[in-house]
Amino acid sequence: MSTIGWGFLGSLTAGLATTLGAIPLFFYRNPSRGALDFMLGISAGIMLAATIFSLLIPAMDMGGILIAVIGFAAGALFLDRMDKVIPHYHTEIGYEGPPSRMRKIWLFVLAITLHNFPEGMAVGVSFGGGHIQDGITITTAIGLQNIPEGLAVAAALISEGKSVRYGTGIAFLSGIVEPIGGLLGAAIVSIMLPMLPFFLSFAAGAMFFVISDEIIPETHKGGYERLATFGIIIGFIVMLILDNALG
Repeated sequence: MSTIGWGFLGSLTAGLATTLGAIPLFFYRNPSRGALDFMLGISAGIMLAATIFSLLIPAMDMGGILIAVIGFAAGALFLDRMDKVIPHYHTEIGYEGPPSRMRKIWLFVLAITLHNFPEGMAVGVSFGGGHIQDGITITTAIGLQNIPEGLAVAAALISEGKSVRYGTGIAFLSGIVEPIGGLLGAAIVSIMLPMLPFFLSFAAGAMFFVISDEIIPETHKGGYERLATFGIIIGFIVMLILDNALG
């Protein structure tokens, strides 16, 4: 299989994990806010460790500190600009971006798209460099963190009066965004292999922006900040162990 094919398959696998996370809601419709914040904390911890150990450090090893810093900053600034120019809606923060007449649910989907695109790109870039083992590690990390994320997305919709089937469907759609980023990342790196360190750090910066700007603040608004913090620590440890085992 080509590296682009691996990038698509890996990002698709990771993206579909969001649907897996929503399945428990068919049996238990109303998880507590504390449980959701704790699981999102685990998701943030896994993403944070993957950003550092599987993207940023390899970028520095291959391209040096300057390329890593430039790519990291570029990824964060890119997400910041997209956050400003694309209208979207968060359940906690509310409406962001320029004025839009789109329905709130599609604005919510756009918010998830902004969140998940860099994750798919991270998977694609990892495979695009031809290092299949690195790609599998990132795929595992993104897939694991997508499970609690899918649960949180579906639960948020259910709390607004949507059905479990509807919430699960949106969780599924949110994951389908990732193969698009995966294809793009794998294709770019396959064509411009010498740019791999830049794109690894670019994906790291984009993911780090999402962690700091969206996930962690969301877990600290319901009164369960300490529980969410321990979730982050647990997620970081889990990914640290996995990275060592799979690396």
